[in-house]
Amino acid sequence: MVLMKGFSTLFRRTIMLDSKLNNIRFETISSKYYDDVIEHLRQTFFADEPLNKAVNLTRPGQGHPLLEQHSLSTLRDNVSIMAISNDGDIAGVALNGILYGNSDIEHSREKLNDIQDENFKKIFKLLYEQNLKINLFKQFDVDKIFEIRILSVDSRFRGKGLAKKLIEKSEELALDRGFQVMKTDATGAFSQRVVSSLGFITKCEINYTDYLDDNGEQVFVVDPPHEKLKIMCKVIN
Repeated sequence: MVLMKGFSTLFRRTIMLDSKLNNIRFETISSKYYDDVIEHLRQTFFADEPLNKAVNLTRPGQGHPLLEQHSLSTLRDNVSIMAISNDGDIAGVALNGILYGNSDIEHSREKLNDIQDENFKKIFKLLYEQNLKINLFKQFDVDKIFEIRILSVDSRFRGKGLAKKLIEKSEELALDRGFQVMKTDATGAFSQRVVSSLGFITKCEINYTDYLDDNGEQVFVVDPPHEKLKIMCKVIN
């Protein structure tokens, strides 16, 4: 009886989740949507992302030239996914890019020297440093990796399983494009939980309390429940 009740509850929850997404369609982000995607990120991700928020990189609704440049560069890899409501609103996006070897990461780290925004540099210095500690290309014997760089859901559409669905759709696209490995730099507890539920494993992690500057001061004081950066990956083929 208890087992049947548990199964029935799980079944009802599954139906409810599916019904919540009935009015959402998913598609690859083409260039005609770039401006709309950037505006979506200004309203959601740019200010809310845990590391951005920790250093007050920008405010809700405001843009940030370097974040927008990074986002547009990622969009041009043509492997990003968006969720659109029946009303034509962007409900969420997964901005995905392609990495071609550790040299891509090293080159990006070197380019930080030319950037004047110290808070932006702090964030990407952490990301690049931790990525260079591991060599996923050598570990998995691949020459390219599908990278989930930004996962953002509009507040009006949260709680519907949309983030998980965006990653699932991204995985479908990655398989179609011949990728064998996916990865993401998961900076927050929520994204870590979602990707973990889809089979991503942690290859590298660092507690924010342990990441210190040259004076021994904590670089990122991040609001709970976010405690650490995790570099997570999944073999898909």
